[in-house]
Amino acid sequence: MELRADLVFELRDVNGALVLAIVLEVQRDVEPDKKFSWPTYVTVVRARKRCGTVVLVVAPDAGVAAWAAENIDLGLGLGNVEPLVLGPAVVPEITDPADAEHETELAVLSAVAHGNGPNGLTVVQAALVALGRLDQEHALVYFQLIWNGLREPMRQALEALVMERQIEGEATLPPFVQKLIDRGKLEGIREGELKGIREGKLEGIREGELRGKRDTLLRLLARAGIALTDNESARIQTCMDVATLDRWIDNVLGSKTATEVLS
Repeated sequence: MELRADLVFELRDVNGALVLAIVLEVQRDVEPDKKFSWPTYVTVVRARKRCGTVVLVVAPDAGVAAWAAENIDLGLGLGNVEPLVLGPAVVPEITDPADAEHETELAVLSAVAHGNGPNGLTVVQAALVALGRLDQEHALVYFQLIWNGLREPMRQALEALVMERQIEGEATLPPFVQKLIDRGKLEGIREGELKGIREGKLEGIREGELRGKRDTLLRLLARAGIALTDNESARIQTCMDVATLDRWIDNVLGSKTATEVLS
C-alpha cells in the first residue's frame, strides 16, 4: 500500500546542499493509525533524501496537538519518533493590528489556531486588517484559509461585525471581507440587534471552548491512566480560564500524577 504525506519540505544551505527534510501533516482529529504511518514517512523520506528527517504536525485543536506530540515507540524502547507539533499552545494570539501587519503570515496562522477561541474575533480582525495591505491574490488565499477554519458561530459573529461596520460607515476591513455580507441582510436590522447577535455568539463560543477543553483534558488523563480525586475533578470542571486548561492539557504529556498536570 502506498502512503502519502500531506507535504514534504527540503531545507538547503547557502551552497544548495540538502540539510533537513520536513514531513508536514495537518491533523484536525485524533487518528491512531497516524502513529504507524508517521514513522514510515520519516524512514522513507530519510532513505530517499539521505538526510535528517522530521515530521511536523499542524494541529489547530489543543487536544489533538497534545496527542500528536506523544513519543512514538518503535519497539522495546530501542527506537522512537517524536513529532514536532505546531498547535495553539505555541502559536501566539496576535490581537494588535500593528503586530499583525508586521508579521502577516504569523497573524494568519494565529487566526487559524485561535479563531474559534474566546478572543477569536479580535484575533481574526487583526489578521484581516493586515491582509488589506497585501495584493489581492495573496489576501484572498489567506482569507479563504482563515474562513475555512472558522466554525459557524464565529462566522456568524464576524458577519454581524461586518454589518455593524457597514451601518456605521467604517471601512476598517478589506473590501473582499465586506462582500461577505449581502446588502439585503442589512434591511430591517438595527445596530443594537447586531451587537446583541455578536455578543451572544461570542459568549456561546467561550462556553463551548471551555467545555471542549475540559472534556479533552479528562479524556487525555483517562488515556494516560492518571486518576483524579473529587477535588481535582471539581477544579477542572470549574476552571473558567482557557489558557490554564491549555497548560494542563500540555502537562499531561510526561506527567504521572494529577498534581503534576494541574501545577
